Amino acid sequence: MNLDKVEKIAEAVLYEGYMLYPYRASAVKNRQRWNFGVLYPRVYSEQQSGSDAWTMQTESLLEADLSTRLNIEIRFLQIVNRSVGKLLHAASELPPDGELEFVRVDKLIICGRTYTSWHEAMERKVNLPPLNPAAFSLHRQSFFEFRSQREFEPIANPDGVIEGVFIREWESISGSIEVLLKKCGNGLFKTTVRLRNLTAFELPKVETRSGALTSSFVSAHTIFGTEGGRFVSLLDPPHEFESFVAECTNIGTWPVLVGEDGARDAMLSSPIILYDYPQIAPESPGSLFDGTEIDEILSLRILTMTDSEKQEMRQSDGRAREILERTESMSPEQFMKLHGVLRGLRSVPEEAQ
Repeated sequence: MNLDKVEKIAEAVLYEGYMLYPYRASAVKNRQRWNFGVLYPRVYSEQQSGSDAWTMQTESLLEADLSTRLNIEIRFLQIVNRSVGKLLHAASELPPDGELEFVRVDKLIICGRTYTSWHEAMERKVNLPPLNPAAFSLHRQSFFEFRSQREFEPIANPDGVIEGVFIREWESISGSIEVLLKKCGNGLFKTTVRLRNLTAFELPKVETRSGALTSSFVSAHTIFGTEGGRFVSLLDPPHEFESFVAECTNIGTWPVLVGEDGARDAMLSSPIILYDYPQIAPESPGSLFDGTEIDEILSLRILTMTDSEKQEMRQSDGRAREILERTESMSPEQFMKLHGVLRGLRSVPEEAQ
């Protein structure tokens, strides 16, 4: 398995839409981030009559024998609330016990630099123990939880005196992963993976989507890998497997083969519709907002921002700052490479002309 290629595609899916416009706290239109593949807590979803999903299902086919091992990894983002606090008493260092005297403010200005409250994202991964599909039919359910936490980051003036803090807080989230392995034919197995958001939280939060979003799985997707087995393409299956593919039901996600062209040892189940063997464009100078075909538009959008807007983007989070600095340093030649390229041209058979 080409892990590097699989990781790049998975990261593009993970951050699809994360900084698309880019979003800013002061923006009138582009303030609220929007992502594919959001799984809200079950209680919120049911209150919305299921219009906002709380579960995702992937079904795929795997050719396997007794030596085959199947690896399953769940990934998503968790929203982190970042607020700004002004210290009541300036300090040279933060106390080790975390006991601070501060007042939360919408923004803090220190020596002409503005610090604002915002929201960030934390990557989450859940890996299941390797499975042997051919050993027996399997029905397994695993539960996971990430506990709430709070962290402080000092904000100092040019002299090194700490005048404020960033307060990063995230809530407890929990869910389940249900795996079913069923033999379909000689050496062929159907794998069903259901991801559910079982996070519980206080009822007042259920009233708004933004309240529920802090307890959601954002950009949720599943990565499958196999040793000694071969996944079956659901988009272009061999003729003998077409009937089995037709029986696969995928809810909120689309599994495709990933890795080197022709390889069948890895599959990505993504909330974004992709084709088998998706690739990051080689012309892209690095991970942008979604790592796909609109790099030029998004890069130009960044350059049209005012200095104050760029400063706000620079201070939003580390990922946004890296994107801004890379875009501003791009040469005209690099921009030209983003303008467009033809790929995959094939000759038309004479009978089709």
